[in-house]
Amino acid sequence: MPLTTLIVDDEPLAREGLRMLLAEDAEIAAIHEARNGREAVAAIRVRRPDLVFLDVQMPEMDGFAVLQEVGPERMPAVVLVTAHDRYAIQAFEINAIDYLLKPVTAARFAQALERAKTRLISTPKQEAGQQILSLLQTIATPRRYVKRLAVQSAGKTSFLAVEDLDWIQSAENYVQLHTGRASHLLHVTMTALEKSLDPELFLRIHRSIIVNVRRIKEIQPGAHAEYVIVLDTGVRLQSGRTYHDQIKELTANPF
Repeated sequence: MPLTTLIVDDEPLAREGLRMLLAEDAEIAAIHEARNGREAVAAIRVRRPDLVFLDVQMPEMDGFAVLQEVGPERMPAVVLVTAHDRYAIQAFEINAIDYLLKPVTAARFAQALERAKTRLISTPKQEAGQQILSLLQTIATPRRYVKRLAVQSAGKTSFLAVEDLDWIQSAENYVQLHTGRASHLLHVTMTALEKSLDPELFLRIHRSIIVNVRRIKEIQPGAHAEYVIVLDTGVRLQSGRTYHDQIKELTANPF
């Protein structure tokens, strides 16, 4: 199936990188480019591409503004391209919209392109438009995360600002909150607490450990695709193997 594609990015090198990757696919019939949101809207309306690689963060008119301007019912299939923005990534995943993280790797690009091709064949355009609309609504009404936690100690209730937490450890149906030399027990499951914490601030590195990323001093490679997380307090935490990709992402610069 020959595809007409559009690359939208304000960075020339980013556009060139995607163009080179697209040029390797025999099913790509045409590759167009847009340097900003305004050019993207015009190109989508005139050229009617089958697939758009759309940068999220652009000056003046960003990727979300492009989606709104064109309208979900007229928007082609989209692969969103973003730097390291965990909230945006969470929104993409919730709404089944594929995305690419900068810098884009050839392997991840190939995976996104194949998914896009499958979606073009199997997903009605109206349904794809509704997915995009749902994404916009998710971005427009960001989830509120807990700011402080109430803990019981010596017959009194104290309040901890979540940003002051160093790390969190599961203890069956409780969690242990570590802040400086103190620790507190809270009656909540690890999974429930994780959903209430801002993913920009907290990262789960093990099935029983969540860490405040602002407290991380060093990340050291360990055995079997694991890492040793060293906090600024000197505490050393061992990551789980299944959390390798999330931690590796944390070590990359957002450009």
